[in-house]
Amino acid sequence: MTSIPLFITGDHPCSYLDGESARSAFVHPAFQITPAIYAELLKHGFRRSGNDVYAPQCRHCSACVSARIPVARFDPDRRQKRCLKKNTETHVVLKPAVFEQAHYDMYLRYQNSRHAEGSMAHAGASDYIDFLASDWCDTLFAEFSIAGELSAIAVIDRFPHAWSAVYTFFDPKFADSSPGVYAVLWQIEEARRQQREFLYLGYWIKNCRKMAYKSDYQPLQLYIDQVWRDFPGL
Repeated sequence: MTSIPLFITGDHPCSYLDGESARSAFVHPAFQITPAIYAELLKHGFRRSGNDVYAPQCRHCSACVSARIPVARFDPDRRQKRCLKKNTETHVVLKPAVFEQAHYDMYLRYQNSRHAEGSMAHAGASDYIDFLASDWCDTLFAEFSIAGELSAIAVIDRFPHAWSAVYTFFDPKFADSSPGVYAVLWQIEEARRQQREFLYLGYWIKNCRKMAYKSDYQPLQLYIDQVWRDFPGL
């Protein structure tokens, strides 16, 4: 048994739901996280942002629900099959999670195209890599290219039983190729090929368009009342 110290943030405006306040439980920064400990925390609804590991701990809301795909049972729908067909020539290379200028430049283009109102649209180079990478986790950048041109990056944490999809960003010029969808589909298939059991997708939020898309990937499991449940059984 390992005792993990947590601290609770103060209330602040929710980033996902208008009019709601939010707070989080963070693993205390003095505690030394390891990949094995984080793998267990993932199973209990935690996520990481950079080196920080957290879970929602809101007073009056439970809309953020941890989601994962049991990859052996995943079956793409017609739209996802069309996305796979469009990306038959997309090339993927796994790289260390380190700063590259081309990645950072694309990250800024993506943020300014999709999330121009957010603080990450003006992230400096250190803010960018501190958000995506980690000093203690086995993290990779999956680099996607179309016709030899960088099109997307998927940030992946790897564990013996699972992969965790940390974040995906892409060049807006390739939006017609659905790079965000393809990045998830590729991670599902690669995790299955490497005999992992799950792909963790972060938080599903029913009433937030940016977070509700995760229910498009079936079967989906959600962590509710400390139990993983199949999405159709809610």
